[in-house]
Amino acid sequence: MQSKTDANAKPRPEPDTRKAQSKRLLSDRRRSLAIGLLRAREAVMSHFRPILVAHDVTEQQWRVIRVLYEGGKLDATELADKASILAPSLTRMIRSLEERGFITKHKDDADGRRVLLQITAAGEAVVEDVMPESLKVYADIDARFGVERVEKLLDMLDELAALKLENGSVGEE
Repeated sequence: MQSKTDANAKPRPEPDTRKAQSKRLLSDRRRSLAIGLLRAREAVMSHFRPILVAHDVTEQQWRVIRVLYEGGKLDATELADKASILAPSLTRMIRSLEERGFITKHKDDADGRRVLLQITAAGEAVVEDVMPESLKVYADIDARFGVERVEKLLDMLDELAALKLENGSVGEE
């Protein structure tokens, strides 16, 4: 026996119908922003990976030492944010970079609970070795894509990143 609510409820589409509806909704959306961003990242990073491999540094390690090179002493939270690395990954990476002599940890004089991270001379040497090759890649991208377009793209990406919601997602995929 159906209740009044059940009788008035619209029947749920069959799984195949739902799948077709989902496919249609996705195809109505010309392209996926998330996939487009990933493809662009991979295209750009394909130029940098060989440089980093030649210097025995991972992409994430590079981001950490480069941020510290540019930013001076930072605590782990600031570093994770600026290097776009999740805190658990950063914790392991700090240990590795410290063992390799690329960074050091110091207690903050103003707040003894806070630990500051700083690049060492060995870490600076890696950055200074990688940077000339990296700048050549940037110059090639500028030449092929256009300096103005690269700058506009970077501005647009900054605007898009500013949409970040509290839970860390922008709502798609």
